[in-house]
Amino acid sequence: MLIFLVSFLSFILLSKSFPFKNGAKMELYFVPWFFDRLKKMGFGSKVENVKEEEKEEEKGKVSLLDLPELTLECILDRLSPAELCAMAGVCSSLRERCCSDHLWEKHMKQKWGRVIGDGAYREWKGNLVFRRKSSEPCFRSKKKGFLRILFNTIFPEKGGDGRRTSTPVDSVMAWYLSLETGEFWFPAQVYNRENGHAGFMLSCYDAKLKYNFRTDNFQARYSAQGRAIEENISWDRVRVAPVDTPSHDLHTSDCLPDLKPGDHVEIQWRRSKEFPYGWWYGVVCHLESCDGNENHCHCQLRETMMLEFRQYPAGSRWRNTAINRKDHREVGNEADGFYGGIRKLDKEEEISMWKRLWPSQ
Repeated sequence: MLIFLVSFLSFILLSKSFPFKNGAKMELYFVPWFFDRLKKMGFGSKVENVKEEEKEEEKGKVSLLDLPELTLECILDRLSPAELCAMAGVCSSLRERCCSDHLWEKHMKQKWGRVIGDGAYREWKGNLVFRRKSSEPCFRSKKKGFLRILFNTIFPEKGGDGRRTSTPVDSVMAWYLSLETGEFWFPAQVYNRENGHAGFMLSCYDAKLKYNFRTDNFQARYSAQGRAIEENISWDRVRVAPVDTPSHDLHTSDCLPDLKPGDHVEIQWRRSKEFPYGWWYGVVCHLESCDGNENHCHCQLRETMMLEFRQYPAGSRWRNTAINRKDHREVGNEADGFYGGIRKLDKEEEISMWKRLWPSQ
């Protein structure tokens, strides 16, 4: 009898680490059989006492799902994205809660709000529609990573019965993870492309970006000819496109009548007609005929306006350019490039960003 007890209890202790069907443990299947064996051996009353004690212990235990709704929501709200993914794998009830959009919207805003705009979200949704029509997996990849492994474990393409599980492919959670894992190339703009090459100093170009969670930076893919890929782009060099104008289209300039010397602007510029526009930082300066005295300045009333790009040395052909306020259109030539639309910088945050990017020499 003693040998039987010791052997069985040892098996029970070891089996606690073995997963069983539906997340249960092996002891839940073998313990009832064990008690029946003890009854047949004449230990019926003692077995009943053990069962009663176990029932009392179970009554004292509190499950996470037994907590008040508000308390549980507060707990989930404090979890990180990785912790939410892990919690979603506990059971179906927690999976539904942990995938709720309102929990992931906070994480989206905190991490991605500064570099992701409405255009990126629309493009992502469009990709989902295309993949559904072409029967491609909407959120599957062979890439490895903690969040990717968690997601694929929690939402396998096929469940144990061979049918597909209900993956929330269009949820905020899926939107977050598609960015975090680098699966989605999102549209944005990059300051000082090509690692601050002198030819792109104080400019900002459209690109498709992919996040690298291992290095916490981005890879960019430009649409222009020549060198199209750039690696190791830091977060502070990425921004949401401030206007919806496509990079090959002329931006409509509605701020020209209000611009005056000292105003900060961005102007479209491209080297040739075949290239997309980039946005270049400049400042409205006084005309040559003006002495710069604010009490006598009439530059704002003139039809011609002068822009200055102080990142270039005095005497450079790109240091200044004249703009017609009343009949502004793309102007330039193949030697100096082509100037397009203008937008005024009203936010101090935008101006400060350009100043931080100012070349040290």
